[in-house]
Amino acid sequence: MRHLLTWSQWSDSEIQDLVDFAAHVKGHRTFYNGAMLGRSIAMLFQKTSTRTRVSFEAALTEMGGHAIYIDWMSSNFELTDISFESKYLSRNVSLIVARMKRHEDLEQIARGSEVPVVNGCCNLYHPCQSLADMLTIKLDAGKLEGVSMCYVGVHNNVVNSLIEITAALGVHLVLVTPLTNEGARIDSVIERGMKAGTLTWEKDMSQAVKNVDYVYTDTWVDMEFFHDPAFQEEKESRMKLMLPYQLNHDALRFSKAKVMHDMPIHAGFEISRQLVEDSRSIIFQQAENRLDAQKAVILRLLDRHG
Repeated sequence: MRHLLTWSQWSDSEIQDLVDFAAHVKGHRTFYNGAMLGRSIAMLFQKTSTRTRVSFEAALTEMGGHAIYIDWMSSNFELTDISFESKYLSRNVSLIVARMKRHEDLEQIARGSEVPVVNGCCNLYHPCQSLADMLTIKLDAGKLEGVSMCYVGVHNNVVNSLIEITAALGVHLVLVTPLTNEGARIDSVIERGMKAGTLTWEKDMSQAVKNVDYVYTDTWVDMEFFHDPAFQEEKESRMKLMLPYQLNHDALRFSKAKVMHDMPIHAGFEISRQLVEDSRSIIFQQAENRLDAQKAVILRLLDRHG
């Protein structure tokens, strides 16, 4: 049984095929209208969400299926062995999407489940987001191999999935990451990028963004901590360190790169509002592509790709 917890479980050719399939799904949405008829998926969310929840629910609805949203704190997952609850849950649905604070808990869900499990985001990885990112570039540039991207910001879960997927697809990824989330730097992930020859680091942001095709940023503070008073001191420290790395018109004055952000956006922090709304921004196309990326994942994992 195939899961999507990280891209480490998928070969380069499987990832390439999935991106191509996502592009096909986007161009043939009506063809898959009944593909999930009579089927349900469970969406277990410990973390807040807009795009992951909306895109998976909309994907199931458009394909004739039903998505069951389960808030972690309103369920019994908190009260018992996670694998026991997921084993029960999996006997009612065709697939489980879990958005968790800890990757270890996600692995327990997969261990108990009798159906495929999709990582809807955890502290270490965000594979669904990176799939939509690569779909966005493929549709925009018409190709992936040989394309270059610069990520500017904190080394986090999004970065890990970007390293893995760009290594599989031949996209050159330049990292400008003066700060790393605790535990986020994973040797096996770095090794995949280095082995593929697609991963490099740069300290000078102005040099890093000058000749790349796309520049990408993300929040400096995880969404669950952004308004947490207990995290206020750490937040202020991060803002002071990271402010010179804000994406804005001045930072990109010598670059023709298109602008990406996985959202939610904290305008005035990691990116200026003006750049979000600039003609170079493909942020909202990127967010829209979560829908077709999720459809492709569901259909592939359930082997219903037609």
